[in-house]
Amino acid sequence: MPKYVIERELPGAGQLSADELHAISGKSNAVLAEMAPRAQWLHSYVTTDKIYCVYVADDERAVLEHAQSGGFPANVISKVSTVIDPVTGE
Repeated sequence: MPKYVIERELPGAGQLSADELHAISGKSNAVLAEMAPRAQWLHSYVTTDKIYCVYVADDERAVLEHAQSGGFPANVISKVSTVIDPVTGE
């Protein structure tokens, strides 16, 4: 399955409490359980005003369906072409 990075604009994201992040994650998990196996959440990065999520999914439509069903923003969805890391430069 292709990998996607989803940029979610969420003002104040970096100030969310552990309980708030738990609730958001729980909602995401519930929606993904209904969609299985078309989309899977790998992990997310929480920054000051955005959350960047990494998913594998059948296609961009599945990513959008998850966002709409969960009430999550999906401001930018980018399909990952290649993954590089320090080893790539060796």
